[in-house]
Amino acid sequence: MKKKIICAILTLIMMLCIVCPVAYADTEDSLQIQSKSVLLMELESGTVLYEKNADEMLRPASVTKVMTLLLIFEALERGDIALDDTVVVTEHAASMGGSQCFFEAGEEQTVQDMIKCIEVASGNDAAVAMAEHLAGSEAAFVQKMNERAKELGMEHTHFDNACGLEVETHLTSARDIAIMSRQLLLYHPDILTYSTIWMDSITHKTRRGESRFDLANTNKFLNLYTGANGLKTGYTSQAKYCMSATATRDGVTLIAVVMGAETKEIRNSEAMKLLDYGFAQCRSYVDTAVVPDNLQIPVQKGTCKSVTVKPVEQHTITLVATNPDQIEKQVIAYKDLKAPVHEGDAVGVVQYSCNGTCISEVILYAEQAVPKLDMKYSLSEIAGRIFMAK
Repeated sequence: MKKKIICAILTLIMMLCIVCPVAYADTEDSLQIQSKSVLLMELESGTVLYEKNADEMLRPASVTKVMTLLLIFEALERGDIALDDTVVVTEHAASMGGSQCFFEAGEEQTVQDMIKCIEVASGNDAAVAMAEHLAGSEAAFVQKMNERAKELGMEHTHFDNACGLEVETHLTSARDIAIMSRQLLLYHPDILTYSTIWMDSITHKTRRGESRFDLANTNKFLNLYTGANGLKTGYTSQAKYCMSATATRDGVTLIAVVMGAETKEIRNSEAMKLLDYGFAQCRSYVDTAVVPDNLQIPVQKGTCKSVTVKPVEQHTITLVATNPDQIEKQVIAYKDLKAPVHEGDAVGVVQYSCNGTCISEVILYAEQAVPKLDMKYSLSEIAGRIFMAK
């Protein structure tokens, strides 16, 4: 009897182990992360795949410049500045220590070259010069940085400068770095044009004349990991080695944030571990038939009873530990859609869901206009029908 009970218990234990060994595995132990804080995020969905002390407020060093660049690209998108605009370097900007491009007070550079200096060479002087150009002063720009951080839900962040120089209260977290990195990559992918530059140069233009200044990318991770394309490294004696590392493989982009690594080698190797782990979990799903041909969406009180949807060639979704067979797709027309409908108006969505949870959407737009049904149109329609009857 005792043997039967023992066998039953052992069988039950084995069954439990078979059912859920992966879902509840201790990932932190398996990856053996040494850095103080890390977080791995999938770009498209924002899904967090792995984290360790992700909300601990730490010094970010030059990874700060991700927020500086985000505000620059948002200003470009609004039309507040242009890439060929001239930026004048102030005494304050020229006085920055740490990594710099050695600008002189009064020197002029274009916005585009300043972005190169910030992203490629991690120039503190360039970051502060752009901050002053956008907001009038670095202090005013830092206020905008903190306001934007709050808007993005970065709950463990306080910026004191635009470049990442050591200040006791200049702190952020791995989660918040991932949030601002995602915002920059998702809505301003042109940053990759700059983050993937390995070598470049600018021309110093001073009162003494012009001279060439070479830029070498501080992010050596680009040459260490297949698919690496960004984003920003950082180091100070107190922050240690930090990085927001981004990489793309087979249509999947991941953000691996590492903070407080004791050495550059640890930072790079742990970014690789995180990315390898993430790419093993993710796959790209491509729908090549997003909407049926000549899909019609009902319209009320219009000269037509429906409107044709503009064709959508394809839609890509990054799946995180999800089987494509589990995806359900549904066309949802906007309820009570009333005329007038203009060409390009949103009229519905294609929704992709998995286990009842929406994982992606494609907005559907009207291919042509549908005027509002009015008395004049009604009378002309009646007159036309009478004429045709005769």
